[in-house]
Amino acid sequence: MASVTKISDHKIKKNNNFNIRSLISGKSRQTDELIKLIQMISKTNSTALILGETGTGKDVIARAIHKSSPRNGPLITVNCAAIPSELLESELFGHEKGSFTGADKLRKGKFEQSSGGSMFLDEIGDMPLSLQAKLLRAIENKTIQRVGGSADIKIDLRLICATHRDLEKKVENGEFRADLFFRINVLPIQVPSLAERREDIPDLIFNLLKNVDIEDDLKPKFNNDAITSLTRHNWPGNVRELKNLIERACILFQGQEVTSTNITENLLRLKAPNTIEEQNEIWDVTSELMDEVEFDDNNEENKVDNLPHPNNYKDWFTFYDEIDIRRHLQDIEIILIEAALEKTNGKIANAADILKLRRTTLIEKMKKFSITKNDNN
Repeated sequence: MASVTKISDHKIKKNNNFNIRSLISGKSRQTDELIKLIQMISKTNSTALILGETGTGKDVIARAIHKSSPRNGPLITVNCAAIPSELLESELFGHEKGSFTGADKLRKGKFEQSSGGSMFLDEIGDMPLSLQAKLLRAIENKTIQRVGGSADIKIDLRLICATHRDLEKKVENGEFRADLFFRINVLPIQVPSLAERREDIPDLIFNLLKNVDIEDDLKPKFNNDAITSLTRHNWPGNVRELKNLIERACILFQGQEVTSTNITENLLRLKAPNTIEEQNEIWDVTSELMDEVEFDDNNEENKVDNLPHPNNYKDWFTFYDEIDIRRHLQDIEIILIEAALEKTNGKIANAADILKLRRTTLIEKMKKFSITKNDNN
């Protein structure tokens, strides 16, 4: 039987010098409240449950809780959604030698490895029901049993959980144990989406750029209009999406100024900036194709037929494993709105007419997508 690990066996770690803002950027009210909550929670050993959309940085919150705590052991992370259910039990609880085919030696699980530190169970909403009872026992008794073993092994457990799923709904549907939900929901932390903390975006841009591993003179320079465009974006992918955009900018605009136009045309839409030569080549190729098709501008039936038909999208999954439908439809909206504004010389009322939209609706969409017009109409 493994030796008992007690909290008193570990030296108390001094965290007076740790600054949570070294991990969490921003000065918005939501960020200030989040940091205060982390500071309170980190002083306890109670189970914390981090809730929030995908990409909000729930793993960063877990790291901040651990680093601010007096616990001296490591932070051990397990993503419950990334490990097959048949392997997850052994990963968490370990196994005894000979407990199953291939178990040629004793192996300690993540719970034992995290003893004295913190255990971070990411995407706990995806944990199989069969394992939830064993997790509940570990939380309540501070003991585990390895796969194939019968001895209780005491652990010094501090558990941090995270999920983007609605656990209460999963409880109602019988997909998550109610007793486990109430046991892990002691200290819930709701992480705000990036759209809810837009004023943090300039700080986030600065810190994300600072952490990119390239020389400073090769890093892109976002001008004020570009930063304004980024603060107006809805950020469905949250901080992770912003981080990807910054990395994308470092590839496409090395050492260059990034403008609002670059944001909407090259970074949010994943389109590489074209040189004049590339544009001319594309035009030459498409011109040859267009010569093979005859159009009658006076024929209303032809005008309708020339529009893409919804059925054209049926076969897309033959070529793509997945499609981000929100992003694709957003890109189509942006292109059509910009084309309508160009056709009407920036006159919003006329552009709204040819798009079959109300003028106020078009204005709202322009604000949403950071689209500007050419004149003051």
